[in-house]
Amino acid sequence: MPTPDAHRRLAESFGLDAERYDRTRPRYPAAMVERIVAALPGADVLDVGTGTGIAAEQFRAAGCRVLGLDPDDRMAALARRRGFPVEVSAFETWDPAGRSFDGVIAGQAWHWVDPVAGARQGARVLRPGGGIALFWNAFTPDPEVAATFAEVYRRVAPSLPFTPWAAPAGDTAKKDTGFHDRAARGLTESGAFTEAELWTHAWDHTYRRDDWLDQVPTSGGHQLLPPAELDALLDGLAAVIGETVTIGYTTVLTTATRTGQDVSSESSGPALPAG
Repeated sequence: MPTPDAHRRLAESFGLDAERYDRTRPRYPAAMVERIVAALPGADVLDVGTGTGIAAEQFRAAGCRVLGLDPDDRMAALARRRGFPVEVSAFETWDPAGRSFDGVIAGQAWHWVDPVAGARQGARVLRPGGGIALFWNAFTPDPEVAATFAEVYRRVAPSLPFTPWAAPAGDTAKKDTGFHDRAARGLTESGAFTEAELWTHAWDHTYRRDDWLDQVPTSGGHQLLPPAELDALLDGLAAVIGETVTIGYTTVLTTATRTGQDVSSESSGPALPAG
């Protein structure tokens, strides 16, 4: 695991090229968005770690009124261009100024949030019966693709602190549920939510070579690589994927409903920026 300082640098690296992040990052399954919206008591949604507004746009299209929250001005600026109001703050220390919401969502962001402090803050801003929905697109590639990519990373990108392709075969199930397990523990410890539920959806996408290479630098830490190392990584991947590459994903969704339990003001740790 990276040190706290390295963890923060990774979180802040996404804003170095917000345009690329917005252009290339995969969206979320429509079935997931429909599932979340159908369970909410109303249409007012807070999007934690909204980034460039990728998830917010899908929820707005489903009829929600979305307020974005993100600690990175660069990401927030792009979301505002999409027409979303966005406030710049880490979620754990954000002042809602008396506002409340029917839903709190976080796409590809809750792992940057302290799970207990974040759950308590979520409970404070949710209306009775409101829901929290935390979701990620996790890589679940074909083992041969993963092994091929991992070899390139080991050979030409030694500065990267970790790679999504390095997990041994058979560990994809752990990757699918790891995000959920951490989030669920925080929701339980907050004492303010029903038991967290897990929903997963497997899917894949076939990328043209240039489209995949355009997306690679948006992964955590890649923008912090020395330029020559990043170029070598992209060249190495280009040499092994041919004209197209099919990437498997599992969308992981953790949901829970706000109960009437009072929320403690305790915090279990320092706030970390979302990204």
